[in-house]
Amino acid sequence: MSQPLHLMIATPAAVLVDDTGVVALRAEDDSGSFGILPGHANFLTVLVPCVIRWHGADTVPHFCAVEAGVLRAVDGHSVTIACRDGIRGDTLVALQAQVEAARVKRLDTARRARVEQTRLHTQAVRQLLRYLRPGTSPAMRDNTEPHGKEGA
Repeated sequence: MSQPLHLMIATPAAVLVDDTGVVALRAEDDSGSFGILPGHANFLTVLVPCVIRWHGADTVPHFCAVEAGVLRAVDGHSVTIACRDGIRGDTLVALQAQVEAARVKRLDTARRARVEQTRLHTQAVRQLLRYLRPGTSPAMRDNTEPHGKEGA
């Protein structure tokens, strides 16, 4: 039997998986699901968002959800996956919960960024309108209230 695969899954921020005892791996690209075993021919493909599944000689399954990426199999014993983002899970149920929590967090972060962007845009427009208001002197534009109404 061939030597086991060395599987490495990495994002720009971290190495998610570095396993040297992989005997079978499944992933998915645009053409569908495929498997890689030790001794596989050199292979390069672009992965769609999917769950990478693998196991070692002990047949315990391992899972990692990836947000697209590039898979490269070299010399029949090395598989490297570079992806934008990924989450490793012990079971499919746990992985699904982690992926959903990450999705909710990402949506909340995007929502907060949109709210802050809208607030800053509104503030900038108000500031422009204050300075462009016709019939006011530059000294009056710097204050929110005209000089005659400050003490009132």
